[in-house]
Amino acid sequence: MELDSKKPFPKRPRLKDFDYIGTYAYFITILTKDRSTYFKEVKVVDSLIDILVGEARSERFNVLAYCFMPDHLHLLVSGADDNSNLKKFISLFKQKSGYWFKKNYNENLWHISYYDHILRKEESLEDVAFYILENPVRKDLVSDYREYHFSKVFTGSGLKP
Repeated sequence: MELDSKKPFPKRPRLKDFDYIGTYAYFITILTKDRSTYFKEVKVVDSLIDILVGEARSERFNVLAYCFMPDHLHLLVSGADDNSNLKKFISLFKQKSGYWFKKNYNENLWHISYYDHILRKEESLEDVAFYILENPVRKDLVSDYREYHFSKVFTGSGLKP
């Protein structure tokens, strides 16, 4: 999925006939407010990773991979049990990270909505993780994804892109 660098996502409702609860895997993209390039500083990204990991644990989600691009975040996550609620997890992550960012930088961090893709059984987690890791290469930020400091596949996720 390529993003238009000039426009944010429109406010996009979640699927009407799907409750986003359970052990599903999701590819999530969250834009910064006005596509501002906030994810260039280690201090910012490390703080947001701490909040992300904490909320994932609290809301019973596994973060399989992430990539903080300068103006958006890609996530590959999966519900850890039948009560894992994606809408609650993303809402709390955006709320807590947005609060931290506003307190420290006096700016709003996130665009109002986010893009979600529910992975189907035939879709490969490894392919999605590799797509996420390759994003900085496609955008000419680095020549090899291993050079990019703001992306990771979590050890223990079973993924080996």
